[in-house]
Amino acid sequence: MTFLDAFILFIAGLLSGIVNAIAGGGTFLTFGALTLVGMPPIIANATSSIAQLPGYVTSTLAYWTDIKRMWRGAIAFAVISIIGALIGSLILLALDNQSFSAMVPWLLIAATALFAAGPWLRPAAREQADDAKPSLAGRIVQFFTAIYGGFFGAGMGVMMLATLGLTEGGSYHRMNALKNMLSIIIASVAIVIFVSGGVIAWLQAAAMVPGVAIGGYAGVWTARRVPQSVVRGIVIVVGLLLAGYYFFKG
Repeated sequence: MTFLDAFILFIAGLLSGIVNAIAGGGTFLTFGALTLVGMPPIIANATSSIAQLPGYVTSTLAYWTDIKRMWRGAIAFAVISIIGALIGSLILLALDNQSFSAMVPWLLIAATALFAAGPWLRPAAREQADDAKPSLAGRIVQFFTAIYGGFFGAGMGVMMLATLGLTEGGSYHRMNALKNMLSIIIASVAIVIFVSGGVIAWLQAAAMVPGVAIGGYAGVWTARRVPQSVVRGIVIVVGLLLAGYYFFKG
């Protein structure tokens, strides 16, 4: 890894942390930067999971009081998410880079469309007891969301927030707290599988993680000065450019 590569990855991590704090979608930036410095797509995808994990952890800690009030339902969703993430990450390792490369542009287009539709997918608050058991529909949908998260991950947060809102109830903050906690679980399971499969680029991950951490803190300052719509627009453009790059490359 050259100094220029390290600089690009650090800046991508920094911007990713800022973007996640404001509107989400930071995975597009970390995955794109890893692709730019020459990482094969499977390694780029796996390494991006490492880079995003600190942001999931800090967001979950901020919601810890809410999570403690709904721990029974959270545990049920956690078990389902572990199984789904395990399946998704194992499917990824079963592919070669050529096969995964052919899928990436379609995955990016789907994730970008999902991200663009995010404001309209944000669920309305509904009454729900904090310790309510997850519905059967909620468990099934979360299982498939976790498979997607273990396999690719871009747009997973928006997808999870929308599906939890459709199948469960409660306030937006209740669903967001649950989404953040489940994101840690899905990413952690995927990372364990990716590490065991030897597809993590550790030096590149180390270059991004400090940037993600700083960006997450700076995102609070930025959110007060930059409209969310502007940030969302930038992320959507990046997603479409990445999809175009993989279509052209293929």
